[in-house]
Amino acid sequence: MSPSITVVIPVKDDADVLQRCLQSLAAQTRVADEIIVVDNGSTDASAAVAREFGARVVIQLGGGIPAASAAGYDAASGEIIARLDADCLPPVTWLADLHRELLAHPEAVALTGAAHFIDGPRWLRTPLAALYLGSYFLTMRAALGHIPLFGSNLAMRRSAWLEVKDAVHRNDPLVHDDVDLSMHLGPIRELIFSTTLSMGISMRPFGSLSALIYRFRRGQYTLTRHWPGELPPLRYLRRATGNASLGTSPRIFGGTSRAQRNRYPSTAPEARGGTVSGN
Repeated sequence: MSPSITVVIPVKDDADVLQRCLQSLAAQTRVADEIIVVDNGSTDASAAVAREFGARVVIQLGGGIPAASAAGYDAASGEIIARLDADCLPPVTWLADLHRELLAHPEAVALTGAAHFIDGPRWLRTPLAALYLGSYFLTMRAALGHIPLFGSNLAMRRSAWLEVKDAVHRNDPLVHDDVDLSMHLGPIRELIFSTTLSMGISMRPFGSLSALIYRFRRGQYTLTRHWPGELPPLRYLRRATGNASLGTSPRIFGGTSRAQRNRYPSTAPEARGGTVSGN
């Protein structure tokens, strides 16, 4: 029997683009068995739009993207959990592609893919996507010791989520949840990048320089949040030997210092009630 698929979409005050996203999911060549929209405290019609399309609405008040994503994964019943954002536009074969890729790679617990911009100046879309995604995948692969997941375009086996759900930093709104999930799923488990898995994403996160800088600082913060127990040399060694016990559990060194929080103040977009639909 074909494995079931749950799609998780975190959202906050993004009813219009959520409707477009759900329309695209309804047109998939392989439709989802379940769609979960996690409402992170919207004041608009996001929840109503989700229900119109038959999606299951999970309410997660506060906590930003990490809490919303984790709540959706917790609620998912599908054997495969797919994740995208409310402002994403998946191609009609997205679910069929990720389903096929996971069946073809039984050793993989998660996969991710590339993306392209669907809005903003046309002349800027291709070079900016190459710069943004290229820098993310290159720097995070070096830091993690394996492929990182990209939250606007990922899928993982539910069994893998159940193994790490109590370890992820779901209650820290400063954490970059894509990096955090990648950190806990790897380096022993296999994460793969699929060249056939593509996603249309919005250029909205690049609306201001400060928002872009904050986005990259969240990634840096998430890495250091796990150090020294998850320093790159330790992760490379653990991957090379297949010994997950080498090094120290990130939970031992998981506390956030006052100095760290001063560097990443709570006036971040998520903490101020900004959209949850970006990565």
